[in-house]
Amino acid sequence: MTSTSTISERSVEGLHEPVPPVLEKRLRRAVLDHTATEHRHSFLPLVHLGVPGGKEVAHAHREDEPTDQWLRTDIIHSMRRRVGMPDPIVWLTRGGDLAIEDVDLRWLAAARQAFQEIGAPLTYVVVTRNAWLDPRSGLSRRWKRLRYRND
Repeated sequence: MTSTSTISERSVEGLHEPVPPVLEKRLRRAVLDHTATEHRHSFLPLVHLGVPGGKEVAHAHREDEPTDQWLRTDIIHSMRRRVGMPDPIVWLTRGGDLAIEDVDLRWLAAARQAFQEIGAPLTYVVVTRNAWLDPRSGLSRRWKRLRYRND
């Protein structure tokens, strides 16, 4: 007999413990790169697709540009073609804390649609200056002082 908690845990999309070590390193790198490169207090959210610390493409999210679900999905498809690699990660860098924002959900919906259309697994996280969050499962990591290291 399967327990209720096991069924509900498996039915939730997104990342779950334990996070594979390679993915854990890549997501840590996404936070570190964002912290090291973005020094402004106010900046546009950026949607990234690829591998943190490796090949990636990015798209700036502007609130004043008209977009809808289908246009954002087309943007994700285009980014995926440009990066040209299997199983890329999608991450959104933005200011603020890890409270889920509308922009997080808009780009999650677009990435989910694009990846479902081609039958590919989706890894999607929101990255801030000291943390990442998977808005689907709620799994996150935080750091107080993040540094580059040799590993």
